[in-house]
Amino acid sequence: MLSPYGMEIVESCLDCKLRADHLFCDMPPATLQNFEGIKFSTAYPQGAVLFVEGQMPRGIFVICKGSVKLSINSPGGRTMIVKLAEPGEVLGLSATISGKPYEVTAETIDPCQINFVKRDDFLRFLKEDVDACFKVAEQLGEKYHNACKEVRSLGLSHSAAEKLASLLLEWSSKNGAAGKPEGRLTLRLTHEEIAQMIGTSRETVTRLFADLKKRQILQSKGSTLVIRNSGALRDIASHN
Repeated sequence: MLSPYGMEIVESCLDCKLRADHLFCDMPPATLQNFEGIKFSTAYPQGAVLFVEGQMPRGIFVICKGSVKLSINSPGGRTMIVKLAEPGEVLGLSATISGKPYEVTAETIDPCQINFVKRDDFLRFLKEDVDACFKVAEQLGEKYHNACKEVRSLGLSHSAAEKLASLLLEWSSKNGAAGKPEGRLTLRLTHEEIAQMIGTSRETVTRLFADLKKRQILQSKGSTLVIRNSGALRDIASHN
């Protein structure tokens, strides 16, 4: 029988309709049971660092509750946030498989419940379970595909406005609001952190948000952002 946190992995996958970046979504019960025997469940507060870019891999981290921001740093000290990881996602997978250093820094942005599996235990788990090994290979391919898609979406955009619009549409889609006249999402990042995601300044992000609100494309209610005109936001995102 699965533990409560093992069940949370499954439930988080069902909530997101079996997203491809959730490694344990459609694993057989026997595989999940074997995973239960090698993982350690830990509660982390907001702002906790799970691992640091350049650190040799200790193992994988599976998010059960909460969210984690993944960032990279330049030699000059600039920071870029590359992703917000949600419940069900596995962090540190490629580094754990390859034995090369973690590519990013992972930090919790709210209180999290996370399962950790030591590298040696995880590699042995893959050698002994064909279903798990195949699923890992499938997910690594999916991550590469998504990375190319994100580079195309954000890296090839001509302006900060296009990048911000693309980012908001992506978050809205993950929140299940794609195709709806109005989308709602909770902003969990500061303007400075959003600027780090799209490669611009905090002042530019603040100005862009003010302009979108003035044009009644967006409306804010506390930490909740309402996309009042998804069509207009898509027009901005597509002007590249």
